[in-house]
Amino acid sequence: MKEALKEAEKALEEGEIPVGAVIARGGKIISRAHNLKETLNDPTAHAEILAIRQAAGVLENWRLDGCDLYVTVEPCPMCAGAIVQARIDKLVYGVMDFKAGACGSVFNIVQEERLNHRVEIISGIMEDDCGNLLKAFFKNLRI
Repeated sequence: MKEALKEAEKALEEGEIPVGAVIARGGKIISRAHNLKETLNDPTAHAEILAIRQAAGVLENWRLDGCDLYVTVEPCPMCAGAIVQARIDKLVYGVMDFKAGACGSVFNIVQEERLNHRVEIISGIMEDDCGNLLKAFFKNLRI
């Protein structure tokens, strides 16, 4: 999660909502990304989507079996769908998103029984650190 936080800090420095993600397989990080929606003018340029794309390229396979995704904020519905489609084994995130979260708060897409794949979830990891980055971003935005 520390590496995901480093990515979130990069996003903050670039004026993006500070969300960072890393994907690990066998204990080794194979991809890392942070939000780039504003920079790329791309509504799909969430940290999770970018990390998934990068990991698929590294593995030369869209199936990310055996991979764990670490992200600072609970994924949205779009990202949750991508996590399921990529067959990621485990999702570890810092802070819940009670407005748009789709992995345990508002929705729980990644563990939906009607889908063909379910993801193990671990939440609340470095929750204060992850939450403080978001609070700082939105506080500065209001100023």
